[in-house]
Amino acid sequence: MSQFSRKELCAIALLLDEEEEEQKSMKRFGVHPIFKKRKIEGEFWTLYKELVDDDAKYHGYFRMNRSQFEYILNKISTLIRKKNTTFKEAVSPKEKLAVCLRFLATGDSFKTISYSYRLGHSTVQSIVKDVSNAIITTMKSEHLPLPTVERWNEIAQDFWEIWNFPNCIGAIDGKHVQIIAPANSGSLYFNYKKTFSVNLMALVDAKYQFIAVDIGSYGKNSDGGIFHNSNLKKFLENKALPNIEDKPLPGMTEKMPHVIVGDEAFPLKPYLLRPYPGAQCNEIEKQQFNYRLSRARRVVENAFGLLSQRFRLYNRRIQLQPDFVDKIIMTTCILHNFIGPHSGLPSEDKNEIKLTSISRQGGNNSLQAFNVRNTFKEFFQSGPGRLEWQ
Repeated sequence: MSQFSRKELCAIALLLDEEEEEQKSMKRFGVHPIFKKRKIEGEFWTLYKELVDDDAKYHGYFRMNRSQFEYILNKISTLIRKKNTTFKEAVSPKEKLAVCLRFLATGDSFKTISYSYRLGHSTVQSIVKDVSNAIITTMKSEHLPLPTVERWNEIAQDFWEIWNFPNCIGAIDGKHVQIIAPANSGSLYFNYKKTFSVNLMALVDAKYQFIAVDIGSYGKNSDGGIFHNSNLKKFLENKALPNIEDKPLPGMTEKMPHVIVGDEAFPLKPYLLRPYPGAQCNEIEKQQFNYRLSRARRVVENAFGLLSQRFRLYNRRIQLQPDFVDKIIMTTCILHNFIGPHSGLPSEDKNEIKLTSISRQGGNNSLQAFNVRNTFKEFFQSGPGRLEWQ
């Protein structure tokens, strides 16, 4: 026997019909009731005007100060502005930039930001993609440019003056950026940490700025393997290094090549120095060389640390497809250089670095590469190269 009378069943059927009509109506007009309150309850409309009056809170929310926000807005507005239609008012460029920066700063899901900003899920996704593309288009050439010969020489001078390592034009390293498992990708993105990731390889200057980045290699690859097949390697070997004139180390007469410094994951090359292996470090001279190299190489670790502290999406598994993730990573690298390494970071973010190192892989080392490394080792024992406190 039914628990309801015929009259009650008819009432239930009418209610279900009304609910179905309401859902059809919402689909027809495309706006859920909670999103209609965007200008009353949306986070941008309620919180932004209060953040403007508090510099510290503004910086903590957007990871940049107000003048930097306005600079970016001025750069990208024409690319992300859309016209109003009869049925829908377009989201302003300022609100779009706020949405994108908040996503980068927190790593919150599009659904979470959708509810807080009172925007549709697909709208938030579209905004983040459009703003990221606009930042790359308008700011990459200025804040992540291909270095000139003058710039390479400036970087080398900074490494000598700040980190006591001459003829050095960058520190290189790679990190895993965790993502969700892409569909039908098998083990391509599955790394040795047993997570799925894409790789970010970067060359960093003496002041924690990205010189060049290589993004998107499969998570299963090692640093050495990624570097061997990377555009960064081709750029260094075919464009950058041939144009940088060899230069004697301070106080010496023999001309030496300019070099980049990396850890044990990278192959030893005439232009790429790595530490002496542990089994060979029974000599104090080799230990001191390793210390000096590690000291110079630390800038790339610090740059990744700053990137992770500033943009908390690196502390989460990014729930986007690899192509979209590559755009997001490039955007954060450009913004990192634009904001600068000395811009304040929220105290709760300190020492919370979630980027993981890429697995190690050696390589075939030439006699020339060994000779270059040995020359640097001997220089660090000489008068101009020796540090009194080492």
